[in-house]
Amino acid sequence: MITFLQIALSALLVFGCFFILVGALGLVRFSDFFKRLHAPTKASTLGVGCVLVCSVAYHIFLGQDPQPRELLITVFLFITAPISAHLMAKAALSLMMESRPEPPKDEQKSP
Repeated sequence: MITFLQIALSALLVFGCFFILVGALGLVRFSDFFKRLHAPTKASTLGVGCVLVCSVAYHIFLGQDPQPRELLITVFLFITAPISAHLMAKAALSLMMESRPEPPKDEQKSP
């Protein structure tokens, strides 16, 4: 039973780290503001949530009470991430960011 729990917690950590990586890559690679907003709010929230759930489960497995800071981080994350994403999207829509011209791109000059 202990080995099964260790494998499950390890899989949850790997799953969470994968989604954190996907959110970070989406933030770097996407071109549009709204796409960049979508990647970290969805993927990173799921990834950090998995890591925190794994941490709470690990402390329960050891017979300790879950740490209050882990539970507070989880609550804070799941409340603030959607609200901040919504407010940034509304601000971008009110500034009409999609109708603004693209900034000039740096061109490499060949010698």
